[in-house]
Amino acid sequence: MANPKPLLPENYTTPGIPTIFGDTEPIEWMEHGIRPDQYPIHGIDAARYQGEIDFVTAKANGVNFAWLKATEGGDHLDPGFEINAPRARAAGVPVGGYHFYYFCRTPAEQARWFIKNVPRMQGDLPPMLDMEWNHGSRTCGRRPDPDTVRDYIRQYVAIVQNHYGTAPVIYTTPDFYEENDLGRLVGYEFWLRSVAAHPSERYPQERWTFWQYSGTGVARGVKGNVDLNAFAGTVESWVGWLTARRQR
Repeated sequence: MANPKPLLPENYTTPGIPTIFGDTEPIEWMEHGIRPDQYPIHGIDAARYQGEIDFVTAKANGVNFAWLKATEGGDHLDPGFEINAPRARAAGVPVGGYHFYYFCRTPAEQARWFIKNVPRMQGDLPPMLDMEWNHGSRTCGRRPDPDTVRDYIRQYVAIVQNHYGTAPVIYTTPDFYEENDLGRLVGYEFWLRSVAAHPSERYPQERWTFWQYSGTGVARGVKGNVDLNAFAGTVESWVGWLTARRQR
């Protein structure tokens, strides 16, 4: 997920994404059919790279939700969660934590690590599980076979769902989804990365709830670049989704 770059001017906009946001590496969304700006609900996902986020400003400028990296593997913490989750709650921005999966730890170890470090908070978003290949890892080069990967997801989700009372959303990338045949997972809610085309082009036949359409986005209240995301439905369906999926 994105490292910080200098913010663009306040009046910077990118054709095809909501005018309240920008992008330092824009694409021509007008050539790609369904555009991000055709969806009314947008939010961010962030990590330590974004530093302290001004969620009051972010909310006033179109950030309707935020997932923050909390844990990775079985022993890594991202300090951004502890810093920014309280800020989001105080500003009234629905917030949740996410876990970056590490293929050299068991699903149970990683679920326990997430549970230990991300409190169950009434009103928070469901957890998110980030499933992608970590090409730059210096400590783990494992790439299990697709059946094993899908089993890892099932194990992790079952433990985390049992604790928080709501199932994690599964974030993934086009290569990881295809290589591990994640379309065979039934009953899971997907958050799909697709930064150069609509998800329907990258993940044919797959249902999705969230779409990460930029890894080089600009949002007011956030330092540097940040990932931008859209919710798949209307304002009314967003309210319904929150009601059903928030932690209780």
